[in-house]
Amino acid sequence: MSKDLFYYKLQNKILIANKKFPFDEVSEGYASNYKGNIFALNNLEPKKSRRSFCVTSPQNLFIEEENLDLLKDNDTKNINLPGWIVEHINNRNITSVNTSYPNWQEVLSNRFPIVAKGNENSKKWRVTVVGLGDVGGTLITGLRLLGGDCISRINIFDKDENKMKRWEYECNQILSPSLEQTYPTVVPIKEDDLFNCDMFIFCVSVGVPEVGKEDVDVRLAQFQGNAKIISYYSKLSRINNFKGIFSVVSDPVDLLCKTVFDESNKDSYNNCDFNGLAPEQIRGYGLGVMNARASYYASQNREHIHYLKEGRAFGPHGEGLIVADSVENYNQEISSYLTDKTKKANLEVRSIGFKPYVAPALSSGSLSLIATIKGEWHYSATFIGGAFMGCRNKLIPSGIELETHKFIPDNLFNNLQKTYNNLI
Repeated sequence: MSKDLFYYKLQNKILIANKKFPFDEVSEGYASNYKGNIFALNNLEPKKSRRSFCVTSPQNLFIEEENLDLLKDNDTKNINLPGWIVEHINNRNITSVNTSYPNWQEVLSNRFPIVAKGNENSKKWRVTVVGLGDVGGTLITGLRLLGGDCISRINIFDKDENKMKRWEYECNQILSPSLEQTYPTVVPIKEDDLFNCDMFIFCVSVGVPEVGKEDVDVRLAQFQGNAKIISYYSKLSRINNFKGIFSVVSDPVDLLCKTVFDESNKDSYNNCDFNGLAPEQIRGYGLGVMNARASYYASQNREHIHYLKEGRAFGPHGEGLIVADSVENYNQEISSYLTDKTKKANLEVRSIGFKPYVAPALSSGSLSLIATIKGEWHYSATFIGGAFMGCRNKLIPSGIELETHKFIPDNLFNNLQKTYNNLI
């Protein structure tokens, strides 16, 4: 394979490809001495592939299609690559770039500014939270308490100005007696400043059924109203040429993420031109609480406790969710039990007269958002082959890294495929 590779220099960056491109070609020796991030060029259909992602295996250096196989750590013994390229892959220092996107060259100069632990030069993020209802208010409380080492400022916005005043007062008065602890400042903003940030967090929610009226899938009941609102902000992100992360916390996160991608990539004539948000800029935060709920139920039974170390959650925050008690030692019966209990957990809270928003706002919201900013493993929905699929992943400077598994049993993978097909 090495003799079929081509090496180029563009914007003082090194590009590698398995076919000819009209750029300045350099020798393999020159390319191998380059110390920075390297970019692998691909050409895939934009609607079904990301603009960029972190290459984690020789297998996905030059992929021909994005699908759930990206979750597999496939055998690469028969893939012949130069050792220096394999080393770059192992160090997560190669970014795959899809040249089908008209603005793909932006990737060469825009690395994700992760606030990595131990990196004193990391610049803290500014975040914007839109929607200050039960979830939004709880979420910014969590960010204020826990985000001091990675967030400099929390912008808040709501159509109700009194909600903004309330949360400005409340959150800025959360303070530890320790003089050493720092907190992000909570600042009400105008609509013009919504996208003056590194991460935009959508928490607006309409159509949530009242307690006692859950005769439909609660998350799907919200889709129509939330989709209309999020479409507005999606178009606004395009107008503002937003380069940060668009985070969706409102339900249903996977479907709303798809709406954000579709709507932000339409021009003024409603034609799709892929000049809006790239798929990897859009992330859905609903799966964190499902993992937390599965862990809660697993901890109540000695035969299920292994989930806390071996288990994983996949898919949506609701119907289609898959809880695997263990990936490599998958037990269908235990997994089905944990999946069912996790899916119905919110109904248990509703049955005693309360809306179940605290755990979602903190587990899926605050904690997962902070983990994203820090480049740590967490659960969120991210773009895979045309769908936003919930799985464990992390955002690092070279792009999104999906957690992969050396062995996924056929019955588990078939269940994942069914969920994935329903999201496309």
